[in-house]
Amino acid sequence: MTQILIATLAAGIGSVWLAALLGYYALARFNHQLLSLAAGALLATAFMHLLPEAFESATQAGIEPHTLFATLLAGLVFFFLLDKAQLYHHGHEHGNGNGDDAHEHSHGHSHGHSHDAHSGGSWAVLFGDSVHAFGDGIVIAAAFSANAQLGWAAALAVLTHEVPHHMGDLVVLGRNKQRALLKVTLAGTVTAIGGFMGYAALVNLGAYLPFFLIIASSSFIYVALADLIPQLQRRMSFSETWKQVVWLLLGMLMVIFVTSLSH
Repeated sequence: MTQILIATLAAGIGSVWLAALLGYYALARFNHQLLSLAAGALLATAFMHLLPEAFESATQAGIEPHTLFATLLAGLVFFFLLDKAQLYHHGHEHGNGNGDDAHEHSHGHSHGHSHDAHSGGSWAVLFGDSVHAFGDGIVIAAAFSANAQLGWAAALAVLTHEVPHHMGDLVVLGRNKQRALLKVTLAGTVTAIGGFMGYAALVNLGAYLPFFLIIASSSFIYVALADLIPQLQRRMSFSETWKQVVWLLLGMLMVIFVTSLSH
């Protein structure tokens, strides 16, 4: 439980402070590099750690692979529908018929918001952050329930993909940098609450661990493929494309390196 608490706080609060450091001092021009890094970390965590661990646990529990693949598909569809619901809500909130502008940082976990949002929507942004942070905590707890190596990999993936998102949040919440940072930091602490509740639930629902890991995988895969990578799919020079690929691979290698430390 101690490792879960440390990992969830590091992912929840650490991502906010890192976003503030980059957004306020290192400028937001590194945002696309961070998106590539986050996409690589999420994909590596899902395909190289969460999914293999889920299938290994399922084999021991006598669960058929077809059942897990069906769960993975259902998870992807669920996050897609959640994404559409968020964009629909955002479009009505801002009085327009579509939510295209909202998708700059949207992936189905209440990430959709625009940088020119009025201050009246700040609490909606914080509520969305809190809900998503709670879900991140559960994902990290599920990974730790399998083993510590997987838990730290999940925490690292959560941290990296939250940084670009929080950079947008800090802009949305106004010009008072200290107040904005405090609000987003408080929302980030909800990650620890999700971790605690996820751990408590898994103590009694340990037999369902493969399914928790599959849902976590579907979340990471959807975020990477439906949100992060599409933002990187724009016309650019060969040099920029090469740098993008390097950052994507760096995100993957970062996850591999961190998990190797636990061997």
